[in-house]
Amino acid sequence: MPIEFDFAFLLPFALALLATGAVAGTLAGLLGVGGGIVIVPILYLLFPAFGVPEAVRMHLAVGTSLATIVPTGLVSAQSHWKRGGVDIDLLKRLGPWVVLGVAIGIVIGTRAGGDTLKIVFAAVALLVAVHMGIGREGWTVAKSLPSWPGRALIGGWIGGFSVVMGIGGGTLGVPTLSAFNVPIRRAVGTAAALGPVIALPGVIGFVISGFGHPDLPPFSLGYANLLAFAVIVPATIAFAPLGAKLAHTIPPKLLRRLFALFLFVTACRMGWAALDGMV
Repeated sequence: MPIEFDFAFLLPFALALLATGAVAGTLAGLLGVGGGIVIVPILYLLFPAFGVPEAVRMHLAVGTSLATIVPTGLVSAQSHWKRGGVDIDLLKRLGPWVVLGVAIGIVIGTRAGGDTLKIVFAAVALLVAVHMGIGREGWTVAKSLPSWPGRALIGGWIGGFSVVMGIGGGTLGVPTLSAFNVPIRRAVGTAAALGPVIALPGVIGFVISGFGHPDLPPFSLGYANLLAFAVIVPATIAFAPLGAKLAHTIPPKLLRRLFALFLFVTACRMGWAALDGMV
């Protein structure tokens, strides 16, 4: 059944969304990761308190997160572009395969059940947690990106899994590009440029897929909640500078390990919810 909102219900919902954006923005500035890896699990845990049914909860979290990444990703990409951090040649070589991965990810993500999305999110979040928590700085698997078909697999991995998880290009793109000896500044800038490339077609796919679903809350356009979008985006942008400032006062290794712990707990929680739903 559709959820009916009144003002008494909207106010705490909006405040919770504001806090979500603040946390996502702070962590994005603090650790250089995209907000989606934070927004998706928080929205998933937040929605039940406001009556969002389990049937649409995960898809709505992913679609809404992708919607927030479009404007924030454009701002981030423009910033890196001005600083010369975007490798255009690398973008041209990798971009088409990322787009292909996004297309495949949209088909899978919009047709898969919520439990499948949770398992994918949990598994990849766990990999990222291990990388950030105990990964060795400067570790590489090759001196450069491979030629086709290896490049196609790398681009497909970044685009496909990012759109299914509701995240931008940074969470998977930066460690992947770094593993192939791309300098960290170029990896961060180029991955940031991939964010809107992943998010824009992704959110369109989730909007079309969820359009008219009877269990969606008010202010939803398919699997994208416009109220959440309107509150989270400005909060994320506003709090990112705070995170960047804090990054200069907290030891980087401690930051990485704290975030790895957050991801580990999130992955376990998401995985448990998926398994519980399958029983």
